[in-house]
Amino acid sequence: MAKHLVIVESPTKEKTISKFLGSSFVVKSSYGHIRDLPKSKLGVDVENNFEPKYIAMPKAKKIIAELKKLSDKSDLVYLATDYDREGEAIAWHLKEALKIPDEKAERITFHEITQEAIKDAVKNPRKIDPDLVNSQQARRILDRLVGYKLSPLLWRKIKYGLSAGRVQSVAVRLICDREDDIDKFKPQEFWKIEVELRKRKDELRQFIAALVSKGGKKFDKLGIHDKQEADALLEGLKGARYEVSAIDAKQRKRSPFPPYTTSTMQQDASHRISFSAAKTMMMAQKLYEGVDLGQKESVGLITYMRTDSVNIAQSAQKEARQFLEKKFGAKFVPEKPNVYKTKSKGAQEAHEAIRPSSVLRTPEDVKEYLSNDEFKLYDLIWRRFVASQMTDALYDTVGVDIAAADCIFRATGRTLKFSGFLEVYAVAEDEDEKELTLPPLSVKEELDLLKIIPEQHFTEPPPRFNEASLIKALEEHGIGRPSTYAPIIHTILDRSYVRLQERRFYPTNLGKLVNDVLKKHFKEIVDVEFTAAIEAKLDLVAEGKSDWTKVVREFYEPFEKDLGNAEKNLERQKVVPQPTNEVCPKCGKPMVLRDSRRGQFLACSGFPECRTTFSIDKQGNRIIRPAPEMTDQKCEKCGMPMLKRIGKRGPFLACSGFPKCRNIKKYVEPGEEKKN
Repeated sequence: MAKHLVIVESPTKEKTISKFLGSSFVVKSSYGHIRDLPKSKLGVDVENNFEPKYIAMPKAKKIIAELKKLSDKSDLVYLATDYDREGEAIAWHLKEALKIPDEKAERITFHEITQEAIKDAVKNPRKIDPDLVNSQQARRILDRLVGYKLSPLLWRKIKYGLSAGRVQSVAVRLICDREDDIDKFKPQEFWKIEVELRKRKDELRQFIAALVSKGGKKFDKLGIHDKQEADALLEGLKGARYEVSAIDAKQRKRSPFPPYTTSTMQQDASHRISFSAAKTMMMAQKLYEGVDLGQKESVGLITYMRTDSVNIAQSAQKEARQFLEKKFGAKFVPEKPNVYKTKSKGAQEAHEAIRPSSVLRTPEDVKEYLSNDEFKLYDLIWRRFVASQMTDALYDTVGVDIAAADCIFRATGRTLKFSGFLEVYAVAEDEDEKELTLPPLSVKEELDLLKIIPEQHFTEPPPRFNEASLIKALEEHGIGRPSTYAPIIHTILDRSYVRLQERRFYPTNLGKLVNDVLKKHFKEIVDVEFTAAIEAKLDLVAEGKSDWTKVVREFYEPFEKDLGNAEKNLERQKVVPQPTNEVCPKCGKPMVLRDSRRGQFLACSGFPECRTTFSIDKQGNRIIRPAPEMTDQKCEKCGMPMLKRIGKRGPFLACSGFPKCRNIKKYVEPGEEKKN
């Protein structure tokens, strides 16, 4: 029987898909990319229409040889790489490296790794899309030109080992600009005045109402500017009667959220289960590629996880509606399926949102086959999708206006009438969704005043970005694509351009300096709108509406001029650490604040002659650790006494023979070993 070769990227995919196809198919993994631009040189012929010079990756040479033998023996070769532009490019690289004839190479794509989806893909192959390949190739070449042309300049002018990227530099700018906004922010004082009231002869039914207007003039948040204005208003309320002046009762709907895109999944995973973007994508990859569910069943639990579309397949909607009607009843299923429209720039509407491959595989059903982290993410994806196909939640709301002197206070009540999608996807943590009940009231009813509550407040600066809000900002501006968010964050942290402290991004001194240099000498590289425009042009290439070499040339020619000018005019820069009042206990020189990706620390300004460093607390004060304490334990390696030391993670045992002996071990409190 004739053999057909199916090439996928990962061994997990290979294992899963092999179970779906018959004996006439051989499924093999390429283990990811097999060709790329060389690391040792630019690899792009700028003078010859930016022609790339691809080479086989060293790790892939054996794989290429094995795949070549198999492809030569096969009647057809199905290139089953991921369903995105990068996957299309990998398929093209495989075809080129293995020298597969056009008539023999078939491209198949699928949103989910299930038996039905894979068999359907094999029945409906297509040829490699050159427009998608060219779009991805243009992106790779643009990133290579920026990285290999700009980074050496930063090495010479600032510090060896720095890197600049077309998209990462914009992310650093967003963080630096936000820090500038925080530094420039001047808080404004304002006062909030509330009253605690009670329905007469009902000691258990007190409630809070907030001042909203005076003398017919509505207050905004900053309506009462200072204590003097607050005191004058309070004076006017002395002896006032509090009477209900108006009641407005109505019903409010809350619609379900759309199913996840890559961005919203990463944001929600950050908020709800404290996953980093990288961890979220790693868990999603495992769920997509296939999970062993026992009894020789291996299946992908979710659809493709790199997407910016909220579209849903009709078959998935139908299955969800049937499941919901059986599980919760017809009133939880809308008359027509819910349809969502993406708000992100340049979204690829042909793709599908992230959803479970089957809603019938509930989180509880598959929990025993998943790790704890895999289960948390699957539970999130499953609930979000199922909720997206459910009816609205309904609230009964009431607004009560209470007159006192020439002031109006307002109290609001809210109760859940019908849970709808909230039955599956709770949003109880949202402040505006908490239930608030008011006692039954009527117009002109007089109320008892229990107390007046004047509170001083100050406006707050914009918050620093966390992973979720940075990803949201990148998506809103059209910067990067679903596959790039997690790598961007990893890169800017790894290069110490920013640091993550209490889950918020702070620009380091190095990051600020590099950002300032790029803003001055390479305006377009760090310009948000310009970078978004490049993404839009790459989309046009993918649609066959623009030539990729034209897009690269339009970028490169002004960039090359900026490089030449910066080489001439940019003076050598130095990262200046922040001075402190601390003095080095070893050499007496001043201590300075330095940055690392894990936070700030105190370091001697005499470095490298003096390498003294100290950790600091959240307030920036030096953490003084107790002196090493001798114990009666002996080092099992050299026989010297062991010392009890205190590190960042608590106490540990270290050999007193350091640095000759570097033996360390976990410290156990006396008596604890016996308990265990």
